[in-house]
Amino acid sequence: MIYEPLEDSILLEEQVKKLAKGTVLDMGTGSGIQAAAAARRKAVKKVLAVDVQKDVIEHCKKETKNKKINFRQSNLFQKVPKQKFDTIIFNPPYLPAEPKLKDITLEGGKKGYEITEKFLGRAKDYLKDDGIILLLISSLTNQHKVEEILTKNLFEFEILSKKHVFFEDLIVYKIQKNKIALKLGKKGVKNIEYFTHGHRGMLFTGKYKGKKVTAKSKLPKSMAEGRIANEAKWIKLLNKKGIGPRIIFSEWDFFVYYFVEGEFLQKFAEKSQKTKIANAVKDVLRQCREMDAMGIDKEEMHRPFKHIIMNKKPVLIDFERMHKSKKPKNVTQFIQYLISGRITHTLKKKGIMIDRKKAIRLARQYKKKEISFEKLAAKLF
Repeated sequence: MIYEPLEDSILLEEQVKKLAKGTVLDMGTGSGIQAAAAARRKAVKKVLAVDVQKDVIEHCKKETKNKKINFRQSNLFQKVPKQKFDTIIFNPPYLPAEPKLKDITLEGGKKGYEITEKFLGRAKDYLKDDGIILLLISSLTNQHKVEEILTKNLFEFEILSKKHVFFEDLIVYKIQKNKIALKLGKKGVKNIEYFTHGHRGMLFTGKYKGKKVTAKSKLPKSMAEGRIANEAKWIKLLNKKGIGPRIIFSEWDFFVYYFVEGEFLQKFAEKSQKTKIANAVKDVLRQCREMDAMGIDKEEMHRPFKHIIMNKKPVLIDFERMHKSKKPKNVTQFIQYLISGRITHTLKKKGIMIDRKKAIRLARQYKKKEISFEKLAAKLF
């Protein structure tokens, strides 16, 4: 069954005519429309067009005579030669599968994006570092999920064109390898994988000189500028005081530090003994005191749910918002955290009693420099 060119094919073809270059792989060629459009470009040297259906390949061989094009039957990358392409084109089947309709030219899996996910999981191995992927999806495919899959496979992307047709939006993406991941590779970081992301930053993991590391860069969607370089600067300064993850190297748009094994403070407190929990809390307070003494504010110590990892000792992470301050409040913010919410109940269950009124009074006295940090720490619990 040949997928005849419709609005989606034409929308993708418009971008192929503009951007296809070098050696091209046309995945799921169907009618051959994308392969033919690519082959007509002077910037294109040759095209490998593949499709899972044998009759489709035989049809294309008869109908398409351009000498630049080589047609081959292949289920995704199964029989694609191990080489790197400058351009990869894919107009995948993207409709969620229906019980009775069994059309492989339309259905992309139970949820619509499964075939696209398989494709993206292998595509980076066949794409040159400066190569591009031109991918079409539909709003019916779950755009958010597709973009999540792209990010996890270390791709950057932009929307080139969009068209509303009947009950769906057709979207063409230009996809490239993540530039930070490429830089990390050149720096000697191996086995790079996407780890997680926050509001402004993205984390990767990898191996550097045999040790597991974390790399942080700006989230592509974030409008914040200079945050990564600023955070690296502060971590280097804090490392001298034994605070933060140990940084290895940095550039203006990323930094790399040794991976911190462990669990967040809340989970640690739920499963640990009283003495260990008390020592951990005191250690965090000590680190907060160091930052206060340096005249810097970490911010968010009143809700450090994912900012404290318990290793051999507590390791503070995430210094995106750190800044100089005449009145730093790291200690008082952490006390605020200790006397509110879930952690309070956990501490009580473990026999660590912190009197709320007393803690507030001590925090105010500390803030006004009426008592020393040592006195505060001794009287808190």
